[in-house]
Amino acid sequence: MLLFSCPNCGPRNEGEFHYGGQAHVAYPTHPGDLSDREWAEYLFFRENTKGLFAERWVHSTGCRKWFNMVRDTVSYDIHAVYRMGEQPPTDLDPAATPANAPAQPLAPAQASNTSTSEGV
Repeated sequence: MLLFSCPNCGPRNEGEFHYGGQAHVAYPTHPGDLSDREWAEYLFFRENTKGLFAERWVHSTGCRKWFNMVRDTVSYDIHAVYRMGEQPPTDLDPAATPANAPAQPLAPAQASNTSTSEGV
């Protein structure tokens, strides 16, 4: 498991969060003027970046608020976490150590006590 840092609640287990897709996708200014193809591209076409990628996440079992995260899609390192409406940090360096929320496995003491024999 990874630790995600909610900007409202602090570090939490990744199981408390749900992915919401690519961040910073602007809603069309005149959606009624779009062709079916343009509307479909807005709804369904997203970048598939290898490396740093801005994503939307929701803390679904915590504060239930949406936030943005810049995550490396190769290593899962989290490089920035910031609130909705804010812009991503401009000083992101893919070679740098993650600043806000390092992705790391939970220590055994933090892992679930449920064994596989319990069927869960």
